[in-house]
Amino acid sequence: MLYWALIFLVVALIAGVFGFGGIASASAGIAQVLFFIFVVLFVIALVARAVRGKPPV
Repeated sequence: MLYWALIFLVVALIAGVFGFGGIASASAGIAQVLFFIFVVLFVIALVARAVRGKPPV
């Protein structure tokens, strides 16, 4: 999921450089949503691992 967030971020940056504001803002919004979903899932995985008693790596 982080991979897709980075892809949409790159698309947004390239579209912004070439002046496509609508595409750039849409891609940046999608990248932001995917990044926050990734962060939430990552935190849930860390908490689940800590609850199970395994030390973090």
